[in-house]
Amino acid sequence: QVQVVESRGGLVQAGGSLILSCEASGFTSSQYYMAWFRQVPGKEREAVSFISPGGRNTAYTDSVQGRFTISRDSTKNMMSVRMNSLKPDDTAMYYCAEGICPSQMLWWGQGTQVTVSS
Repeated sequence: QVQVVESRGGLVQAGGSLILSCEASGFTSSQYYMAWFRQVPGKEREAVSFISPGGRNTAYTDSVQGRFTISRDSTKNMMSVRMNSLKPDDTAMYYCAEGICPSQMLWWGQGTQVTVSS
């Protein structure tokens, strides 16, 4: 059974840091792109960051560039994102996803809430 599970998010003050993790099971995660998306109620889901199957290539949306760092441990089918200098605008439901390429995510987690207080 394919599963993608995010770690628990949380409440953090502006300027603080948080690490989200994602664990995949039921398939060979190392062959796929992994990504973080986020969504705020009433808005479209936004791609936050991607990491290539081998972990060499990463990409970030402009608003988190320099503050977020994505990484993966393919031996453990795990990925994480370290989020520094968090802002209230980072408040959202964060989703882990895996897929063939950034525009074709096949498996999604249930989401984890991150709330940044001002």
